[in-house]
Amino acid sequence: MLRRGLLAAMLAALALPATAQDRSITVASTTSTEQSGLFGHILPIFTRETGIQVRVVALGTGQALDVGRRGDADVVFVHDRAAEQRFVQEGHGLERKHVMFNDFVIVGPASDPAGIAGTRDTAEALRRIAAAKAPFVSRGDRSGTHAAELRLWQQAGVDPATGRGQWYREVGQGMGPALNTAAAQNAYILADRGTWLSFRNRQDLKVVVEGDPRLFNQYGVMLVNPQRHAHVKQADAQRFVDWLVSPAGQEAIAGYKINGQQLFFPNARQPEPVS
Repeated sequence: MLRRGLLAAMLAALALPATAQDRSITVASTTSTEQSGLFGHILPIFTRETGIQVRVVALGTGQALDVGRRGDADVVFVHDRAAEQRFVQEGHGLERKHVMFNDFVIVGPASDPAGIAGTRDTAEALRRIAAAKAPFVSRGDRSGTHAAELRLWQQAGVDPATGRGQWYREVGQGMGPALNTAAAQNAYILADRGTWLSFRNRQDLKVVVEGDPRLFNQYGVMLVNPQRHAHVKQADAQRFVDWLVSPAGQEAIAGYKINGQQLFFPNARQPEPVS
């Protein structure tokens, strides 16, 4: 009887870690939050505070939203406000909350064949790139950055598809690999500043255009609708959403820096700037 009781106690003890490990959620997010190192900084803080593990599926924003539509994630955390609003309006997600922002930059070779270094007018810079037929690398992956890039080309009155396969080169990859391609080809590229600051393989690339209000980059978070997908871990997922916009989560985001430079700026408690 004693031996049987000890065995039962041991089995119960072994079961405890498994139960704790089962308390986890899946977040579909953009590659910029992953490749910039932000999640590596904030997720351990969240887990320590709540005991909830977070598994990240890092994709372009369009693909991340598709993951949410299929119910393969509990939370979506991305950066294409128009697409996020459609996601909620279509009933795939609950209330969208803005979390943080940074900005996009145009990165290019130090030789600057399009002559755009120092301009703050993104539309003019893109027109010069197209006129010079200077190599430009596009993510081409339905990400938030790709969507922003296409909007900027439209504002410039340029159809980059006319240069596809020549000076306009779509790679269908995340921000890090796309930057690697631009570095290898000495090409221009639109990048989010967070990934650029954490990017090491810069070679001859540098920031050539920044500071245009049109380069504003807002991130938002949404709980996947549990009424559409009953398996969504609503309580723990909501706790993650609430933590991101809480003082503790916002402080964790603000605390992530590389070489003393802050990569993301929390604004959940402020009116959302108009891009």
